[in-house]
Amino acid sequence: MLIQVLRQQTALQNSRYLTLEEQVMIFVYVISQKATNRMAMEDWQHSGSTISVVFTRICKAIASLSQTFIKAPNFDAIPDEIRWNPKYYPYFQNCVGAIDGTHIAAHAPADVANNFRGRKSTVTSNMLAICSFDMLFTYVVTGWEGAVHDSRVLTTQLEDPTSGFPHPPPGKYYLVDSGYSNKPGFLAPFRNVPYHLRDARRRAGGINGPTELFNYRHASLRNCIERCFGVLKASYPK
Repeated sequence: MLIQVLRQQTALQNSRYLTLEEQVMIFVYVISQKATNRMAMEDWQHSGSTISVVFTRICKAIASLSQTFIKAPNFDAIPDEIRWNPKYYPYFQNCVGAIDGTHIAAHAPADVANNFRGRKSTVTSNMLAICSFDMLFTYVVTGWEGAVHDSRVLTTQLEDPTSGFPHPPPGKYYLVDSGYSNKPGFLAPFRNVPYHLRDARRRAGGINGPTELFNYRHASLRNCIERCFGVLKASYPK
């Protein structure tokens, strides 16, 4: 499917020595195995310059198809994961997705590397994403320094008219964690109330009161974004 889309919607084609299928396989090999240029040279028996050109060409082509694969949520329909689950319906019937940020390991020039060091002092890039409850990304923004807080990334995207951010219509909202502001369009949990699923499961007395129940169900529903990040990171070696 990917190769068919690349043929139809980009200028990619067979080169003199490599078919498009081979070019895509080299790209997939590099990102899935975290392969160096030298490793790819040895395994694919092509020069380092050819590997570099092919990787860059395919990467740019796939990036240009972002709107083909990553589509804004359907704001009119109630997600099936909510509609047919009595834990969430009708309480979250106007929810259209979940938002969160995650850190992706990165390489940065020495003179700016400190800007990419987050709380764990490793060099990372901060990625903001929205996902639907069937675990499909509906919006992604990458490239932010690891030291930048998630809320700043979101605020900047909201204020930028060219960002393509899928603003929910009045009455609809995204689920966010306590690191974000609770405001129209964005529903955060109660502060200073147990939130994480593991907290509720460990407590001998179980859930205590409506605010804890709300937070528990909020966390359970919002967990789809954590699972999306988990699947994404598990696809590539560290």
